Amino acid sequence: MPPDPPDELNVLWGRVREQLRKTLPSSTFDLWLEPLRVVSAQGQTLFVAAPEAVRAWVERRYSGQLLDAIRNEAPSLSSVVFVEASSPAPPHEPVPESLPTNPAHTFDRFVIGPSNRLAHAAALAVAELPGEAYNPLFLHGPPGLGKTHLMGAIRDYLRRNHPELNVHYTTAERFTNEFVTALRRQGPEAFKARYRELDALLIDDVQTLEGKPHTEEEFVHTFNALHSAGKQIVLSSDRPPEALERLAERLRDRFAWGLQAELDSPDLRTRIAVLWRFATDRAGELPEPQVLQEIAARVPGNVRLLEGAMTRVLAVSSLLSEPLSPPVVRRALDRSDRERAAAASTASPSLTEIQDAVCAVCGLSREELLSKRRSTQISHARQLAMYLARDLTTMSLAEIARAFDRDHTTVLHALRAVGGRLEPGSETAHQIHRVRLDLGSPGPSGPGGDPGQALSPPSPQP
Repeated sequence: MPPDPPDELNVLWGRVREQLRKTLPSSTFDLWLEPLRVVSAQGQTLFVAAPEAVRAWVERRYSGQLLDAIRNEAPSLSSVVFVEASSPAPPHEPVPESLPTNPAHTFDRFVIGPSNRLAHAAALAVAELPGEAYNPLFLHGPPGLGKTHLMGAIRDYLRRNHPELNVHYTTAERFTNEFVTALRRQGPEAFKARYRELDALLIDDVQTLEGKPHTEEEFVHTFNALHSAGKQIVLSSDRPPEALERLAERLRDRFAWGLQAELDSPDLRTRIAVLWRFATDRAGELPEPQVLQEIAARVPGNVRLLEGAMTRVLAVSSLLSEPLSPPVVRRALDRSDRERAAAASTASPSLTEIQDAVCAVCGLSREELLSKRRSTQISHARQLAMYLARDLTTMSLAEIARAFDRDHTTVLHALRAVGGRLEPGSETAHQIHRVRLDLGSPGPSGPGGDPGQALSPPSPQP
């Protein structure tokens, strides 16, 4: 076993870790970089111990970022060498923490209407009698209708009224990351012990389990252990269980064991009540009913759209120093309608069109692009397609990853890799420009613009 490094080296390594933690997604850092340990420094080289399970991947994918962080803290160090770790992991598996919930997500602040009355009543019953009322409770409906609010309300109620219960709230994607991290370190036993000792498990967005057979397998065992012990399980999804076609059938069956409660788009009366709630929180004085009705009539969508419309109306009223009134609403939202129409007139290319355009420029077939092959040419083309999918569509990282049968960390790496090769005049910049022209979306330089002009990388945020 190598001797403990000097204190100053530990201090340096601590600063390097903080840099990496700030620049990488927490799931990526925890999975691949957290297990690394500094060993020694000789000359201009820093020696870092890495467990065998992660060493090759870290050296190939993250050595550049690691070296940049080292150079920022110690310019005299110009290289990093990975060595075999004497121990594959820290002695204790860290206990995953629950995700924080919005303090406003309580039952008292949930606006009830015909479209969500059943879901609200079921969630309240589960909070009052965990493990006895409906188990599991499966909430489903499109985004922005209150599923996460009800999940947070259940957790808030249990925390205040049953503080002795061990309640864990997370997302399916975070559950997956925790499971993979456990496998990479000491195996799944600590993970199993953590989840199977819970009194209530609340998991948001379970649709993201689709296409992850190993995580699905572990989730089945976790579900069975909790359910058979009478522990409460609450799940949410953008679709009902039967519509999760890529999910294992035995999971879909278990999701349907208890009560399924759908949340639908709110009717006009409910939308007005939601706007009144927003107004009491934000406006100095309550607007006239006609104002709320005008907004509600113009925004028939979900609660998030209503909140955005109210924010815009209040901003216009404040900037123009005019009291809230129907004309102010029309001025604020008519402009918003025009902007949405203008955006819709410039249709985004589909993912298939982007993939085909990249294949044409790179001389590949779609089968090669979507295959598991990792030759330099295919990997580069795949990264270009992921980069352009993020740049030219509204798809999330998870959606892009599923379309390429990869995980979201692969998409993040593609965005950073392509972004790092977009210097003016580079081959990558020329290829991006040619693909954009084929798609009728030439980018910032415009038609006939300079293909060597540096491009701004798309946001990596999910």
